[in-house]
Amino acid sequence: MDATILGGLEVDEEGSLANWIIPGKKMPGMGGAMDLLVGAKNVIVAMEHTAKGNPKILKKCRLPYTAVKCITKIITEMGVMVVTPEGLLLTEYNPEFTVEEIQAVTEAQLIISPDLKSMV
Repeated sequence: MDATILGGLEVDEEGSLANWIIPGKKMPGMGGAMDLLVGAKNVIVAMEHTAKGNPKILKKCRLPYTAVKCITKIITEMGVMVVTPEGLLLTEYNPEFTVEEIQAVTEAQLIISPDLKSMV
């Protein structure tokens, strides 16, 4: 499979994903997310940048991992980040937010691309 796109509850700066359990809630299991991640050349996570004002893009996931070091790109309403060996590279931003506002709600340290462009 060339690419897969899925949602996430948490992602981290190493490109790991947690998307299958919410603390205190009964969940049936991981479902097919692990199957989608195995062997995909590109894993794109599309999600909201925060949950009730709390960062979802973390230094390390707090929820159980679905898969580690598998994500290639994260897309939120605030921006587009590419996972690199050095960390998360912000390549596009929503002009409704400043880079400083995006970093303020992102626990992981963002690397700002020298070619940073607007999403619109």
